[in-house]
Formats: sequence, C-alpha cells, structure tokens
Amino acid sequence: MTEEVARADADWLALREPADAAARSVQLVNALRPHLPTDGLVIHDFGCGTGSMSRWLAPQLSGPQHWVGYERDEDLLTRATAAPPPLSRDGQAITTEWRLREITRLPPSDLTGASLVTASALLDMMTREEIERMVASIAGAGCPALITLSVVGQVKLAPAHPLDGRITAAFNDHQMRETGHGQLLGPGAVDVAAAEFLHAGYTVQLAPSPWQVDSRDTVLLESWLTGWVGAACEQDSTLQSEGSDYLGLRKEQVEGGQLAATVHHRDLFFLPRRASEIYISGTVPWLVSPRAIAPVREG
Repeated sequence: MTEEVARADADWLALREPADAAARSVQLVNALRPHLPTDGLVIHDFGCGTGSMSRWLAPQLSGPQHWVGYERDEDLLTRATAAPPPLSRDGQAITTEWRLREITRLPPSDLTGASLVTASALLDMMTREEIERMVASIAGAGCPALITLSVVGQVKLAPAHPLDGRITAAFNDHQMRETGHGQLLGPGAVDVAAAEFLHAGYTVQLAPSPWQVDSRDTVLLESWLTGWVGAACEQDSTLQSEGSDYLGLRKEQVEGGQLAATVHHRDLFFLPRRASEIYISGTVPWLVSPRAIAPVREG
C-alpha cells in the first residue's frame, strides 16, 4: 500500500515514517512558532494515524503541549495510544489523548481552545465537501493550521523509463476516483484547500516537501513501487501486462542499488488574518488572494 492510498495500515505508516520526517518543511515550522501561545499549546492532529506527526512536530516546539489525535481507524488509534509520547523542544513531557472520530464532522466544541490544527498525508484522500467542512471547523476555532505531505501528482524515477508517464497518469486518476463519499481530490487537493482557507479569512504559505527514497532502503522502495504500480493498473486495465513487466524490472533495479524515487508534495501553513493586517515574513508574504499563492523554496 502506498502513502497516497485512501486508507493505510499501521505497518506501512511505520515503514514510511522516517521518509515523512525527512520531507516535511522545517521552514514552515519556523514561520509557525511566532504565532503560537507561550504558556502552553493544545494541538489537534487530524487523521493522526499512529501519531507520527506528534513525534515529528512536538520536539520542534517548546513549552507544555497537549496533543489531541483524531482517527477513524480504530487499529491505528490503538497503535497511537500504545506509543510513548515524545518530549518538547525544551525537554518537557507532552500529554496526549486520542479520539475515534470523523474529522470532517466535528462539533465546534471539539476545537475550543485549540492552539493549532495539524494533519499529514490527508488532503489528497478527501473530497471537496470534506475539505470544506474541515476548513469550517478550523476557521470556527480561529487557530492556525499546518498540513503536510499533500501529493501534487508528480513522481520522478531515476533512471527514467518510457512507461513512467502512463503509470503516473493512471495513478493520479486513481487518486481522483469516485468513492462512497464522493470524488477524491488527489493532486488537486492543495489548490482546493488553499482557496477554502483564503475564503475563510486565512493567509496561506506553501513549501515543497519531496518524499525521497532510494535503494538504500530496499523494503520501503519496493513497498511503495508495488502500491504505486498496483493502483495505476487497477485504474487502467490496459497497463496490466506492461505494468507487471515494469514492476519486475524496477524491483530488479532496487535490488541492484540502481533506483531512486521522488514523490513531490506540498506542505501548507494557514494563518488567521486580522482584518487590518498582512504579516510579512522575510521576503515571502502571507497571501490574501487565491491568485497569488507563493511557494517557499528550501535549500
């Protein structure tokens, strides 16, 4: 199963966690810090899985922290509950609680007092209506949001292969398939979320967060390849025969230390905007128009 599939199991999440941590934008965390209270944080983690976002972000934030994780998969929530919580940046123990809940239908009271809402690898698995409801909940709380690792539909493999483009296109179509909840947004989710937050009175800052893996981590790369090609072939049945040969070749390249993959993502930081102010950080503005969403370039 790949990281872009609508539901992920705990083993896959554990396998990909180091790659996730390496990909997320530290620059957006630096931009976030000045807008957080200094007397203690209450952080709500949407689609928390096994708690990987708290393990990555809590050590970058100082002071007392209470994390509230929301997850609709009971098995993942059980894993999150069993994991020891991390320490804050200044060495303080954080507290956690876990809620089995559908994050797009939260009552306003659930986010009362929230300092921050976070999520990771979530937006592309949502429909437009689900994102609209989620944004309304966050805007109702009036807090910032940091949402990481949203796919944008671009994958690069080295060495290249003639079938790469067709596999990528079919996988993207799979990401935008119809489900019982409606049509998933897949690579279009970043634009939809940005527009919804802007409409709700937020400013938006984007940063690239490429997810990279190579043959130094054979298990992770093979697992990702299997899911990526499998989803593409499920979406486009004409790829079945060629896709099987393609996957076999790519796995040989993995075993031979000859393959690397980059899955491109965007991280997003949303900040409530007071009616009379625009906050400028360095040379990158907090944007007030959906026509002018500027990326942050790192490295």
